Amino acid sequence: MENLISLVNKIQRACTALGDHGEASALPTLWDSLPAIAVVGGQSSGKSSVLESIVGKDFLPRGSGIVTRRPLVLQLHKIDEGSREYAEFLHLPRKRFTDFVAVRKEIQDETDRETGRSKQISSVPIHLSIYSPNVVNLTLIDLPGLTKVAVEGQPESIVQEIEMMVRSFIEKPNCIILAISPANQDLATSDAIKISREVDPTGERTLGVLTKIDLMDKGTDAVDILEGKAYRLKFPWVGVVNRSQADINKNVDMIAARRREREYFANTPEYRHLANRMGSEHLAKVLSKHLETVIKSKIPGIQNLINKTISELESELSRLGRPVANDAGGKLYMIMEICRAFDQNFKEHLDGVRPGGDKIYNVFDDQLPAALKRLQFDRQLSMENVKKLITEADGYQPHLIAPEQGYRRLIESTLVTIRGPAEACVDAVHAILKDLVHKAMLETLELKQYPGLRVEVGNAAIESLEKMREQSKKASLQLVDMECSYLTVDFFRKLPQDIEKGGNPTHSIFDRYNDSYLRRVGTTVLSYVHMVCASLRNSIPKSIVYCQVREAKRSLLDHFFTDLGKLEQKRLSSLLNEDPAIMERRSALAKRLELYRSAQAEIDTVAWSK
Repeated sequence: MENLISLVNKIQRACTALGDHGEASALPTLWDSLPAIAVVGGQSSGKSSVLESIVGKDFLPRGSGIVTRRPLVLQLHKIDEGSREYAEFLHLPRKRFTDFVAVRKEIQDETDRETGRSKQISSVPIHLSIYSPNVVNLTLIDLPGLTKVAVEGQPESIVQEIEMMVRSFIEKPNCIILAISPANQDLATSDAIKISREVDPTGERTLGVLTKIDLMDKGTDAVDILEGKAYRLKFPWVGVVNRSQADINKNVDMIAARRREREYFANTPEYRHLANRMGSEHLAKVLSKHLETVIKSKIPGIQNLINKTISELESELSRLGRPVANDAGGKLYMIMEICRAFDQNFKEHLDGVRPGGDKIYNVFDDQLPAALKRLQFDRQLSMENVKKLITEADGYQPHLIAPEQGYRRLIESTLVTIRGPAEACVDAVHAILKDLVHKAMLETLELKQYPGLRVEVGNAAIESLEKMREQSKKASLQLVDMECSYLTVDFFRKLPQDIEKGGNPTHSIFDRYNDSYLRRVGTTVLSYVHMVCASLRNSIPKSIVYCQVREAKRSLLDHFFTDLGKLEQKRLSSLLNEDPAIMERRSALAKRLELYRSAQAEIDTVAWSK
């Protein structure tokens, strides 16, 4: 199942390249869900030597004090026999290192780039991949060595900082802990065992490695530890014998060191019975097999996370909208599609699919009648005003039977006050339409994506509504003016006449202006005005709907579309200039989605082949 570990390595590299992981993040990511092995130990416990023995190469910086000052994510890839081994850093894409002395220098240089030439630490990992026919497929994370005191040049907080960094990795439930402890120290004081026990009290995720067995005092041995008697772990302890400093100084190669290690366990009486499960070669195989087993057990959870994340990424990409087309035709089509989406949202508000259109009916059913009711016709038809207008209309020749000219002046002066409610009704509907335009723009996700287009569409829509308002106001006021300019004759013909059977007027010319007569004239005019108000209450809404609502549904962006076809590509491009942050976000999401889909396909294939 080496292809399964290779697949996880591939996904981890892709996650890292996209930033889809967080070494101290509590958010579940694909990186966090993938099992990996974190190497934990105190300073000078032999961590680096163990890693180099597993790889079979000298490539890690060495020295006294804190040498590992940044996490090193080490991915091992087994390649065909006879192939040349090489290394690659994630921060130096497409550059292959075949000289592992140069790899060591680059690790040191990259550490200094992040922390400076000091003894500070950083949680930002270095990612290194090694391709060799002499390794097993494996991912190891080398963490800074735990320490109890700060050395010169380090802040007092360095002890807590290192521990917090180590915990941020090994507390993750999918992390396998490789706890390195030197055999020549009391196991009860082992930093690796102590912190491993705290985060993994049952030992389900901990593998113990005992180093420096060959450096134990004469007469002592580590058999009880290796047999699990001194400190039992769920998995058997593995003992290793690393190269001594003298061997390193003499450049003793790894092949010779591994041969010596095998000979040591085979020829030492205390360890001879354990020799078949001791040594760095056995450790590498154990780690690879264990990692494979853990990965297989985690596949269902990984699949669930991938499926959920794909759904979330697709949803967010949908909200962000499509990327901009390159050609003028594509840009024009894209703008038209966005405008149609906005126009459809606007129409849905008017048609009741979305809320808001009902407010227009409220204007017609509540606001207009209330405004007409509030008109103070009594002031226009007061006794003084009726007498004044009738007298003025008569001129030097008083009316003989009915004051027709007086009626006309009274009616006209009263009806003209209806212009105010008519205009207010037009303005109220205009305000509602503007509000619906604003709502439709907010609901058109693509307009959020392109601020320039949003401004232009908004301005064009409001400009159209303004023209429709002027046309509607003109039509509504014409309805009032028409009522003023031509009176309904039948209304007056049906009124009772002030003529007795003999044909003589009931009142003489001289008492035509008494209170009773004037009151009757005022009542007649008020009845006529109420009839007209009832008529206008129906006709004004019809005019407004025809001139504003219907027209807005039909041609809100017609002028904008006409002008749009005349724009050059540069101007079209400016309309589709979106927020750089959104462009960057979409690009990152698209890459992440591609990664997750690829991981989904490959993990599904592996799952089906189990």
